[in-house]
Amino acid sequence: MQNHTIRIQSILEEFKAPQEIPDLTVNKSVGIQSSPNRVRLAVSLFYFGQGIAFASWASRIPDIKHSLNLSDGELGSILLALPLGQLFTMPVSGRLVTKYGSKKILTLTAPLYVLALGNLGLATVPWHLAAFLFLFGVIGNMCNIAVNTQGVEAEKLFIKPIMTSFHGAWSIAGFSGALIGLLMVNLHISPYHHFWIVTGLIWINVFFNFKHLVPGKGAQTERKPKLFVKPEGVLLQLGIIGFCSMATEGAMFDWSGVYFKEIVKAPASLVILGYASFMIMMASGRFVGDAIITKLGRKHTIMFSGIVISTGMFISVFFPFILTATIGFMLVGIGVSSIVPTVYSVAGKNGKTAPGMAIAMVSSVSYLGFLMGPPLIGYISALSSLRYSYAVIGCFGLLVSFLVTKIKAIA
Repeated sequence: MQNHTIRIQSILEEFKAPQEIPDLTVNKSVGIQSSPNRVRLAVSLFYFGQGIAFASWASRIPDIKHSLNLSDGELGSILLALPLGQLFTMPVSGRLVTKYGSKKILTLTAPLYVLALGNLGLATVPWHLAAFLFLFGVIGNMCNIAVNTQGVEAEKLFIKPIMTSFHGAWSIAGFSGALIGLLMVNLHISPYHHFWIVTGLIWINVFFNFKHLVPGKGAQTERKPKLFVKPEGVLLQLGIIGFCSMATEGAMFDWSGVYFKEIVKAPASLVILGYASFMIMMASGRFVGDAIITKLGRKHTIMFSGIVISTGMFISVFFPFILTATIGFMLVGIGVSSIVPTVYSVAGKNGKTAPGMAIAMVSSVSYLGFLMGPPLIGYISALSSLRYSYAVIGCFGLLVSFLVTKIKAIA
């Protein structure tokens, strides 16, 4: 009798807390014919595709700058067209995803995103590049809202968090895109042909994976929808946390090389070390972030992430030497790795607002940080020094840790 009891208990344990929802029972009820792991792979590949498209553009900026004979100031002004295109679309992206479903919008915009990338190689005069970048930003934002909504929907198929791994796929794509760009430059392949090679690969990816996406059926919207919707309550708080994190990311993307050159006084061969250490640790953190969230919970993960950001920034400010600054930048990379994916995940599951709308609202506030972070660094640096600029950004981490304690919706 005792043996039978032990056997029954062992059988029950096998069915206790599965890692994913069983394939064709629950999944068919929501219109999914693929297994959760296949859905996860498909969504990850869409994140990867979007990341490699953006990295391909970034890797060829110097060549396009040279071909158009642009000064630094002219290039800086033209580059603003891309974020302007993204901001222009933010009020409507969430509504389109909510109305038509993230699967339809992503399947449509992912191929168009790389088609817009190909157009960038056609620019022969500065205004062409500005117009194409604006279009690249417009389509990119719709693709971004749709793919993050897919990430939220795919995460619902699993008991464990998986959102940060999707953003990890985007980060890995950044490295891959940079390496492909370096190869194309060495092979003397023009940006136009380079971009079309990437376009072909992404189209193949969409063709083989779109059917495995979560349906994400559109919801009925109000008869007279407002164009601009103010984020309220928890969504605004989440947006501010995202703002602080993305301001830090923007500062590291645009100023880490300058910091290592002017403050750390690194030799020319090591100037890239700060940026590389940050990117490597951010990508690595996104692949282990889900396990950390499972163990600590979202609130504690964000809280500790903010502290790690501040610690890393302050180390690089107070000890501006190659070794210590590199360690500091690595800590910043770890700190920012899980914040935005977690914020998007929580926003998409808020229960009061449709996932697409919620992510669009939070993304709108968050992305302002990415736009304002680098200029803020420049303004403070002009008034004092670059070290003080990074100290101010370091305070953003402490603000993240404080704000997350006030949000009851994050467990």
